[in-house]
Amino acid sequence: MKVGVIDYGIGNLGSLVNMFYRLAIECTPVSDPADLEQYDRVILPGVGAYDTAVEVLHASGFDESIRRYAQSGRQLLGICLGMQLLLDSSEEGNLPGLGLIPGRAVKFRADVNVRVPHMGWNGVRPTRSHSLFSSLDDENRFYFAHSYHASGVLPANTLATTHHGSEFASMIFDENVAGAQFHPEKSHRFGLALLNDWVAA
Repeated sequence: MKVGVIDYGIGNLGSLVNMFYRLAIECTPVSDPADLEQYDRVILPGVGAYDTAVEVLHASGFDESIRRYAQSGRQLLGICLGMQLLLDSSEEGNLPGLGLIPGRAVKFRADVNVRVPHMGWNGVRPTRSHSLFSSLDDENRFYFAHSYHASGVLPANTLATTHHGSEFASMIFDENVAGAQFHPEKSHRFGLALLNDWVAA
């Protein structure tokens, strides 16, 4: 099993590689779009601004390579901004996303009960039975750090939700493509369990 982490200058690769090392799974940064085909599983990480990430993916050729990889039927996982890039668009920017899962990223509306950004530990509640949750129980907690979240995602594409002011889709999917708004690589045993289940999917 070989896991590739897309290295496009926008993401926390070191922590992801270390998590897979703990799972005794080979994980390698991938800086050449043509090399994605060599991997059994691929992760699209991301932090920062939406349009900047879209521009880098397009300029590097990773956007088309990611779409081809998704069409191959192998497992693709987007994390944090990487999850938002799987969507059609974001109100943070003007450029289109990868369009692999229908939806749009929108900003949390701050008020006395809702802090923006949403940072820290929070529960993730599965909306259905799925192989990604094989090792998790109802008391799981994951680490979040984001101001935007997926909106307009169909129930059929919603894998789990989280409460921050209101319920939002914290995990999304469409067949072999999945996205996690939280950071499994910063979520200790819960993140290890989820990544291990993803590899086994």
